[in-house]
Amino acid sequence: MTPCQPIEAALPAPRRSAQARIVWGSRVVTVGGDAPVRVQSMTNTDTADAIATAIQCKELAQAGSEVVRITVNTPEAAAAVPHVREQLDRMGVDVPLVGDFHYNGHTLLTQFPACAQALSKYRINPGNVGKGDKHDKQFSQMVEAAMRWDKPVRIGVNWGSLDQELLAGMMDDNSRRAQPWGAKQVMYEALISSALQSAARAEELGMAHEQILLSCKVSGVQDLISVYRELARRTDHPLHLGLTEAGMGTKGTVASAAALSVLLQEGIGDTIRVSLTPQPGESRTQEAVIASEILQALGLRIFVPSVTACPGCGRTTSTTFQELAKQICRYRHQPAGNRGGSGRTRVHRR
Repeated sequence: MTPCQPIEAALPAPRRSAQARIVWGSRVVTVGGDAPVRVQSMTNTDTADAIATAIQCKELAQAGSEVVRITVNTPEAAAAVPHVREQLDRMGVDVPLVGDFHYNGHTLLTQFPACAQALSKYRINPGNVGKGDKHDKQFSQMVEAAMRWDKPVRIGVNWGSLDQELLAGMMDDNSRRAQPWGAKQVMYEALISSALQSAARAEELGMAHEQILLSCKVSGVQDLISVYRELARRTDHPLHLGLTEAGMGTKGTVASAAALSVLLQEGIGDTIRVSLTPQPGESRTQEAVIASEILQALGLRIFVPSVTACPGCGRTTSTTFQELAKQICRYRHQPAGNRGGSGRTRVHRR
């Protein structure tokens, strides 16, 4: 049968989010709106070791991470943050830093104003900012610090640290339904409700709508797709996308690529992180490289020349093309700061 219409090329759907600004000095990383989908990563050094942390931040930035998150979990770590920032500035690395806080962020941001100022964004997990009355007070203190220093926040909900009081209340409500939902559906709703209620509270405190980024991280591919489809339907806050505890090596890479690609193709997600557990001795930069590769494979970004290489078969016994492809790939993944580029390289034998 002759087709009556040309086949349309597949393209990622347009995104519809507000746009946040993550700033350090003259460096402005926009997230959401008409900005490209951003790559970010996280250090695994002890932040109290300012030199080691700064070196890893530099490596991640050179590998393509446009924002780097660091752990701020102790007074020693908070005191070291300005020194990390100073070391990066001396090296000419202006990548914005995000502070990842757990349990005591309200205290650290208050007691260490230099830390609060040196960071470019704060990550707040509603599941571990305190319980009961303390939750509201400590959450408010962190949001107020963000407004005081003019910093955006990511309200990052995680299935492993979900607000247990919220979840218990929703389970009780569910038990009274004529047709109760499954446990997984209740968890989905709890994740989304925690993020949206926290965002609404931050806006009540005076936080600008577009400066609130949201994430609802889970470990399962299909779970992530389900949660983010519904989250994107209910809000236009910029969305941070990624599996939590994706795993090690091939497993983590494949799971992240599978989940993120489906959502990005649907126009969901404004910044991504591929959360890989490194092999012993493996560089942390691998997760930034893979995130960049996912975006380039979908046609959302172009970072380096794309190498198309023949996989080989019984008709190609020579290793010449394998060696050539390896050399090109090794070169294209060498650190090169904010490296751009376009075009394709074909290494092919018929």
